[in-house]
Amino acid sequence: MLASFAIAAILILLLLGLAFNLARPATLFFIAAISAYLLNLTSFADTFSHFTNSSLLLLVLILMATTALEKTPLLSSIGKLIGNGKTSSLFRLGLTTAALSSITNNTAVVATLIRVIKRHPHLPAGKFLLPLSYAAILGGTLTLIGTSTHLIVNSFVVEAGLQPIGFFEFSYIGLIIVSVCLPLLVLLALGLKDRTYHDDASLPYFLEATVNETSKLIGNSVLDNQLRALKQLYLAELERNGVKIAPVPPGLTLKAGDKLRFSGALDSVELLHQFDGLEWFAKSQADGQNLVEAVIAPGASLVGRSLKSVLFRENFDGAVMAIRRGQQRLSGGLGDTKLAAGDALLICPGSDFSRRARRSGDFTLVSGVDLATRLEPKKAVMAILGFAGVLVLNLLQLVDLTKGFIVLMLAYVALGILNLRELKRRFPVELVVIVGSALSLASIMYDTGLANQIAQGILTIFNPYGVMGAFIGVYLMTLLLTEMVTNNAAAALAFPIAYSLALHYGVEPRSFIMAVVFGASASLISPFSYQTHLMVLPIGNYKFRDYLRLGLPISIVYSALIIWLVPKVFPF
Repeated sequence: MLASFAIAAILILLLLGLAFNLARPATLFFIAAISAYLLNLTSFADTFSHFTNSSLLLLVLILMATTALEKTPLLSSIGKLIGNGKTSSLFRLGLTTAALSSITNNTAVVATLIRVIKRHPHLPAGKFLLPLSYAAILGGTLTLIGTSTHLIVNSFVVEAGLQPIGFFEFSYIGLIIVSVCLPLLVLLALGLKDRTYHDDASLPYFLEATVNETSKLIGNSVLDNQLRALKQLYLAELERNGVKIAPVPPGLTLKAGDKLRFSGALDSVELLHQFDGLEWFAKSQADGQNLVEAVIAPGASLVGRSLKSVLFRENFDGAVMAIRRGQQRLSGGLGDTKLAAGDALLICPGSDFSRRARRSGDFTLVSGVDLATRLEPKKAVMAILGFAGVLVLNLLQLVDLTKGFIVLMLAYVALGILNLRELKRRFPVELVVIVGSALSLASIMYDTGLANQIAQGILTIFNPYGVMGAFIGVYLMTLLLTEMVTNNAAAALAFPIAYSLALHYGVEPRSFIMAVVFGASASLISPFSYQTHLMVLPIGNYKFRDYLRLGLPISIVYSALIIWLVPKVFPF
């Protein structure tokens, strides 16, 4: 009993940490797993044995193999499907995005198409970017490799000694979901307000400047120095000797060392050149230099850290002049601002910036810098045919999927399609930590009886409705978790409970497993529940109500389809 209380406390703290974003999910899961070991809830060997799960190896292999597909023209060719008509272009784009997301990394699909959509001369980007994210999520329901969540659940399935999930096992349901939800998505997207009709320069950047010792601004007020008369540039805050003053009084006299923090448009940055003795980060590097804008990728090593702590200039050969976070007005020191996924950085690039940015994988978009490394046509064809060949041979039951992808990866390296540096950079360390830790925690939940106790709690609510009620309860629980935390974390937390409920009723567990699979894939309402939602958030200048307007109707229809179809395809 004491052990079940201890693991329950660990899981509650883990859930709170995920919900309030106290640290990266991988860090929180690893701390939870180590805490369980330190409290003698499991052995050292048992804790780390889960990191060698065969399905986890398959997950890593597939994610790394898709790196080769990203270097082919496969993704960028989608741009040719976009015409000038809103409705037809939305439908074609959504259908193709869903298809590609079923076999490759949906983050890469969305990142590639963001560039295409932003550059289109006739179509409003705001009506396309958010639907693009939703189409990628819907497409992920089509195959086993459509999203990492499916492979994570498969890891739990294998760990439980059950038959692994087949590649197309839930494709029938996925096809119906896409067929019904995609037209609804197109219809709802036509009603989206496009807030990108202004150039990106109209969005507020956060810039910091310092009054130097010889500045002619010293001794004069803010008003006299005309710092309040700058076009599209607003003096939001002044810091003097560590004390922040906001709003800044017009009559305040400037002193040497004062830090002035502005919020405004990209084009207005040049206005600061007119002030004698006003220095800002990377001013000398910016003179005569073409600036580039880089958007921080979800899961980047920069997220949650400041420019100072990551030594940005040293590591990237570029100096950040300003930061933009949608329409949000930032405050505090530029170098001390904690970066977030989706932040746009205005950078003065050095000669090696492009190479370092490409190598790091920390940015989803960089305007003015081509981060895409393209394969020559012959190698691109080999990469696509090799990937497709492994899948076909597996479907014909001629090749084990894990062994097939091991051979494919060796072939990619031997042929020069991928190199060891790329594989090292793209190795999904955080995902491995999350899955390995989650498998360890799930094992403890079974061993201590906690999973069964939670299942009993759900039974008290849904027992009057029988096994169907329990199935709906598992689905709704997973759906709620995936909106509160990440989809991978939701799957990890929900699976042990779902499996225990299936065992309690003595039914085939596949239907309950599918409730977790599809529930964890339904990141449809919250902009923070899925990485592609975060990618389009600042670029499309979307509001929470936009996600609600599109996501809520789709979530309702999606859920109704799952509750109706899963028990029919996977009977209890």
